[in-house]
Amino acid sequence: MAAAPVQAQISVGIGVEPGCPYGYYDYAPYNCAPYGYYGPDWFNSGVFIGAGPWFHGPHGFYGHVDNRYDPHYGYHGPFPDRGAQPFGHFQGNEARDGRGHIGNAGHPAGGEHMGGFSGGGHPGGGGGGHMGGGGGGHH
Repeated sequence: MAAAPVQAQISVGIGVEPGCPYGYYDYAPYNCAPYGYYGPDWFNSGVFIGAGPWFHGPHGFYGHVDNRYDPHYGYHGPFPDRGAQPFGHFQGNEARDGRGHIGNAGHPAGGEHMGGFSGGGHPGGGGGGHMGGGGGGHH
């Protein structure tokens, strides 16, 4: 009896918004961003407003990011797993729109506290230690 042929099937999930606890980068392959990259501007009622093709923010939006956590700027630290619980604080140093363009948010990043996300995380903990002890390496 001959073996029946088997068809290979690959699923990439194109069109499906990444399930990242702190948002995802605004460029392909849309990897999960670490805590501290996006500030509270990027969250509405605890829900990430999206970036790249899944951006759901208002026209003309610019929100603060901390580009020290961007691989395009040399970040090589840890990244959260999809589905990880959020935690921490934010220190923004740049403003971007939902498509990755640098601009002016119209307000300073100072005074923005907590990422605005929802979930089981808490400042300085949670996330299964994926971010190196709760601060993501802020100095």
